[in-house]
Amino acid sequence: MKAAVIVILWGIGTTGVVGHDSPATFKSGVDLVALNVVVVNPRQQFVAGLTADNFNVYEDGVQQELTYFASGEVPLDLAILLDTSASMYDKLTTAQEAAVGFVSAMRPVDRLMVIDIKESSRVLAPLSQDLTAAKNAIRGTSAQGATSLYNGLYITLKEMTRQRQAETDVRRQAVVLLSDGDDTSSLVSFDDVMELAKQSGISIYTIALSSSLDAQIDRRRHAHFSKSDYGMKSLAQETGARAFSALQIGDLADAYKSIGQELSSQYALGYLPTNQRRDGGYRRVVVRIVDRANARPRTRAGYLAPRG
Repeated sequence: MKAAVIVILWGIGTTGVVGHDSPATFKSGVDLVALNVVVVNPRQQFVAGLTADNFNVYEDGVQQELTYFASGEVPLDLAILLDTSASMYDKLTTAQEAAVGFVSAMRPVDRLMVIDIKESSRVLAPLSQDLTAAKNAIRGTSAQGATSLYNGLYITLKEMTRQRQAETDVRRQAVVLLSDGDDTSSLVSFDDVMELAKQSGISIYTIALSSSLDAQIDRRRHAHFSKSDYGMKSLAQETGARAFSALQIGDLADAYKSIGQELSSQYALGYLPTNQRRDGGYRRVVVRIVDRANARPRTRAGYLAPRG
């Protein structure tokens, strides 16, 4: 499969106070819309030092009042999904070490879960602060069988949403999926995964891992992309993330590094929508930066409202 790296961030379910730059405790059961916003300048450098007053948020064209803002380092819950299908046999050792390097950069306040993807998905290490156990789980994987990419994504997003709903503190959530090709055996469709991503507020970062030969074939086909490539790029765009491409297995470390830098540079925003209808409709979200002409924000395109 073409490698994909996914990062999920906190979505809906808590409320807080604008101006908090550290994790806060919130009441659960309130439909806060949470946004993780990356702001860059024209040179694609991260813009730091912004305050809540620099952000205007609009939902379906109507400006919203921020109820939560954090520019500090909010704790991270990270789920790493490893494609351990047969196609990863000659790449798995390098992929394992790249993932372990990513884990090594996590802080003591962060938590990690490890899941592998073959015909089915298994939790190899439950969500915890035991990073050593997570590294051992990553290194203990082996390559065999088919790839149920969408099944693994769907299950992981469901589990991370459940974890968030059980929390009283604001924590960012991230899912990192590593794969090198197309889905071959999922029962869940791409549309199912996209709908769940919109519901859960998950930002999905993708890394397409392809060989140099694959890249040459793609160029001869005038930038032809596989169904998996298209799906991963679409998920990244819809959820406010980025799509990466690694032409060699050794490029994975750089992709992980870029994702880590972006995670550490995000602003966390939240608002209670003026539209309180629980009709399951799609709400378009736009973020604009005030008083910084060259600042360009990026966040998810919208979300699906709750039902009932």
